[in-house]
Amino acid sequence: MAKRKPNPDVVAARLADLTMPEGSAWALGARQSARARLEQMGLPERRDEYWKFTRPDTLVQADAPTAALFHNDEGPLWDDMDRLKVVFVDGVFDADASDDLSQEGLEIERLGDATSKDIHWAKDIYGVLETRGQTAVDRPLAALNTAFATDGIVIRVTGKVSKPVNLIYLHKSETSDVILHHCIKIEEGAEMTLLETGPAAARFNKVLEVEIADKAAFHHVRVQGRDHERRAVTGIFTRLGTESTFKSFTLTMNGVLTRNECVIELTGDDANATVAGACVGDGDDFHHDDTVFITHDAVNCESRQVFKKVLRNGATGVFQGKILVKKDAQKTDGYQISQALLLDDDSQFLAKPELEIYADDVACSHGSTTGAIDETALFYLQSRGVPKAEATDLLVLAFLAEALEEIDNETLAEGMYERLEGWLARRAS
Repeated sequence: MAKRKPNPDVVAARLADLTMPEGSAWALGARQSARARLEQMGLPERRDEYWKFTRPDTLVQADAPTAALFHNDEGPLWDDMDRLKVVFVDGVFDADASDDLSQEGLEIERLGDATSKDIHWAKDIYGVLETRGQTAVDRPLAALNTAFATDGIVIRVTGKVSKPVNLIYLHKSETSDVILHHCIKIEEGAEMTLLETGPAAARFNKVLEVEIADKAAFHHVRVQGRDHERRAVTGIFTRLGTESTFKSFTLTMNGVLTRNECVIELTGDDANATVAGACVGDGDDFHHDDTVFITHDAVNCESRQVFKKVLRNGATGVFQGKILVKKDAQKTDGYQISQALLLDDDSQFLAKPELEIYADDVACSHGSTTGAIDETALFYLQSRGVPKAEATDLLVLAFLAEALEEIDNETLAEGMYERLEGWLARRAS
């Protein structure tokens, strides 16, 4: 397929009101390189192969669409958990609302502080993993992020951190247009859990780059806020060393448009990567897109992709997942499953699973299914006195349970389950 020619006018309009943050020579070089990549690629269009299911118009237009503020009557998620809170309000770090950032086994700084230093470990990560993620597929919104991110956190993990770091994103302005960039380096044998909660902004562009050294582990659990009118595009770019572990889970409820991209490179032998998600959507203005690209470039590595979506009243779900196994990546085990439960005839699920394999000693599989509530199971529950609406909710929760099982921490998984129960109960009423 011939690569389309980018429209410079569209790029210029998007960048007109953006100012590249100041910083040291290496940071400025990374930002300028990202801008050059963006101008070469152009902003995404519906004609692009990896955007054909999702309209990028509101993500690339110059002005962010407004999003009405949403009053959330639920308490903060995991409020009773011992965690280190890092709070952003409309994309700006709030020191007063955040905890003391010092913690054993962690070095945490604001992105602006790190990029102002002439020598910093973030030099080897900031924009580097994002650039590598552009190799097979253009990801211009991630390049836009690297070039113009105004805030973020950089974390260096040197030991096994006892409590999670919770990035909390608060949305206070109907017109907030936020670009955040986080960098995380997990040193050899170290381990941490990162939590992300909240809607963040009317329009949110976030990139997370994670470098995982040999025998290190990174656990990531994210809940994308309940704001009905928010729009978000997120990118995770990670590289795994020998015998390392990456696990990421995302729960999404509400929102007009959400696109979550995850680009994973397994570059060390015996590495393990899992990316999973559960999504519930209601209404014809709901659109949720998971796009994943996993590259196996080492021996005896395992990857898992597990995605479940429940859609009703005209909602749309998208899954695009690819497993690339390079020539020398023998004994690869790649698993991919995407499933949607449609609660009416108006909703739709669009899936594009892919395998590209150049090694001969592999075990890779992919599957994608779309269906309605199991009428036999529904009848069974009703015949035992369970009202139809309650029986439907029970079957929905059972359907989503496989994705939730990918979360190792029971406390975190229970919090997700409670949020799903609350979402279903509100729609029942």
